[in-house]
Amino acid sequence: MKCTRLLLLACIIAFPALVSAQQYTISGTVKDSANGESVLGSSVFIPELKTGVNTNSYGFFSITLPAGKYTVEVSYIGRKTKKIAVDLQKNVKLNIELSDLSNELEGVEITGQHTDKNVTSTTMSSDHLDMAEIKAIPVLFGETDILKTITLLPGVMSAGEGNTGFYVRGGGADQNLVLLDEATVYNASHLLGFFSVFNGDAVKDMTLFKGGIPAEYGGRLASVLDVHMNDGNEKQYTVKGGIGIIASRLTIEGPIKKDRGSFIISGRRTYADVFLHLFGDSPALRASSLYFYDLNLKANYRITDRDRIFLSGYFGRDVFDAAGNFGIDYGNATGTLRWNHIFTDKLFLNTSAIVSDYHYNINITSGSSNFGITSGIRDYQFKLAFDYFLNSKNKVKFGVETTNHIFTPGTISTNGTSLITDLNIAQEHAIESAAYISDEVTLTSKLSFVAGLRYVVYDEIGPGTVFHYDTTGAITDTSKYSKNQIIQQYTSLEPRLSARYILNKNSSVKASYCRTSQFIQLLSNTTASAPTDLWVPSSQVIKPQLCDQYALGYFRNFHDNMFETSVEVYYKAMQNQIDYKPGADLVLNPVVESQLYFGTGRSYGIEFMVKKSIGKFTGWVAYTLSRTERQFQYINNDSWYPAKQDRPNDISTVLMYNANKKWSFGAVWIYATGNAVTFPVAQYEYEGHVVAYYSDRNAYRMPAYHRLDLSATLKRPKRKHFEGEWEFSIYNAYDRHNAYSIEFQQDPNNPAQTQAVMTWLFGIIPSVTYNFKF
Repeated sequence: MKCTRLLLLACIIAFPALVSAQQYTISGTVKDSANGESVLGSSVFIPELKTGVNTNSYGFFSITLPAGKYTVEVSYIGRKTKKIAVDLQKNVKLNIELSDLSNELEGVEITGQHTDKNVTSTTMSSDHLDMAEIKAIPVLFGETDILKTITLLPGVMSAGEGNTGFYVRGGGADQNLVLLDEATVYNASHLLGFFSVFNGDAVKDMTLFKGGIPAEYGGRLASVLDVHMNDGNEKQYTVKGGIGIIASRLTIEGPIKKDRGSFIISGRRTYADVFLHLFGDSPALRASSLYFYDLNLKANYRITDRDRIFLSGYFGRDVFDAAGNFGIDYGNATGTLRWNHIFTDKLFLNTSAIVSDYHYNINITSGSSNFGITSGIRDYQFKLAFDYFLNSKNKVKFGVETTNHIFTPGTISTNGTSLITDLNIAQEHAIESAAYISDEVTLTSKLSFVAGLRYVVYDEIGPGTVFHYDTTGAITDTSKYSKNQIIQQYTSLEPRLSARYILNKNSSVKASYCRTSQFIQLLSNTTASAPTDLWVPSSQVIKPQLCDQYALGYFRNFHDNMFETSVEVYYKAMQNQIDYKPGADLVLNPVVESQLYFGTGRSYGIEFMVKKSIGKFTGWVAYTLSRTERQFQYINNDSWYPAKQDRPNDISTVLMYNANKKWSFGAVWIYATGNAVTFPVAQYEYEGHVVAYYSDRNAYRMPAYHRLDLSATLKRPKRKHFEGEWEFSIYNAYDRHNAYSIEFQQDPNNPAQTQAVMTWLFGIIPSVTYNFKF
């Protein structure tokens, strides 16, 4: 009896505490009120508890709180903040729509509430841009270009004039994972690198991770560029497009069923080949063609309140044909089928089935003979990704994925009387599987961290023939493997950690560490992206590349978050890096592994950023001071030497000014140290031929690169169902002749002397584009 009384008394005492500890969940989605598009990464904040979450990649959020009365503040850059009063006595669902600030205050300077994610977010070494910001930046021929825009960010450098390749913190151009709706894009360029494959009218936003890469991403060493396509307008049918001097585009979108599902179709084509026919009466010129096209397709439908499906695809192709004598066409095709399912108010699942293909064809005709060359890579991928909003202090992500890589190194097919024989280098196969888990933990109001772990298993599988080499690259033996037999297996355990400590309401310090691995490699000994670059799997000879990156940063906002500033330092140690033997032969070479050297790399630097995102005058200034070096046993006597992407100084200045509701202006100025290159330093005669003697690897530099771009946009007065605007831009406004290449040749006036001949691509280029929407 005494025990019963004590137990009853304990229950009576504990009951109020149990009631007060009762917790409920607020969950839902955040959308754009104008078109129903999900607003990714919007902030859901509870001021009473000074806690909150961000929406995931599909606009979903969940936060668990003690019972009580709260104000839910939902905000996103460029949107009007929404405040909702909630009496939390049970689980609550909120489907929130945010309106565009420009619709609220047309023609008035915008100084609305701006989130302080720069300081409070646990994420560092990342940049997020939406298309409104990207479209305000002047670029080549007036074509909005995501890849050229990200090269204006700190730590990111262009691979060269007129090239969409980019380097991130000393990594190679092939060490960036480029995703479009989760599908890998293997060649992100058009017209041999002058344009990117991303049509600005079809893209919603993009996020670039340079360090502290989340555990759900893997497969590349340096960075992740995650690009999301628009879902389509759920509210009404719209048509928009643009007509420029080199390309035109058209986008159609609308509801499948209002507020339930939508679609978008967006196409783009250049007509450079039309202008070729105006340059003369040459029959060969008139029979030639040069153009690219791309097509973005996407549809989504909400089956139930807990289930939604997406189907998206990209198809792009470049075509060049020289009157039937020589032709090359190359391009990407991707497809993504996704199913979102909400199990509970806390557990969200995304299931994805993905296919990605890249290949090129070269056709050469001479007289009665012709032959064709084909090469490429194809992936089939399946992913399960869970978001578990455990409570207000823990957000857990976990998942599994597997990818089947199919490599086609190259085939030659002949017709007619060609002296070239057919060649078929056998396909190679690899399966790359991974599991990951991460937890975003809020320990206190000041201290939070994200701890993650990714485990990867990579198998190169048969059928196939493996060559064994000696130290000189000569074949010593061969081994044959049957279908699905494991040729080589590698595993990689990749810890990821990011931490943030808030010093005060305006500043914080952050630190991160991440290990990344790369199991497929791109072989290219050119300075510019080329469609004939070759993807190969890790093998018994080619080891997977590994990178350990450490970063530390200080972040501070000024003037009520109007100005964002940051300073980050980083150090990267890289293993199993690839360089090439002198005169390496990479194309259609069945023993291409014999052409490679393997070594280590390091990169370190400091990045400065000042950004203003509020008001009529916006933009940023970014400066990066860095070094990138390599060490190989058989190069430069095993001494460290600059990698070709080593550029100690890189400066970008981006300015945008909204003068009034009609006119807006933009300017971009960039400066970068020239690429490291190897030049001849002497010459000698051998058997009657003049032979060049070259310097140590990358001992010289190309001239420094700098350029000014300007733009102006004139918006026409809005009509009831029509909007139009003119975009004027000047690329390379002060006509700087930046070096594309430098070649050395005998001076025709003095054969004993060698002269350097510089090739440059673009002088000053004005352009005009008309954009419309109805």
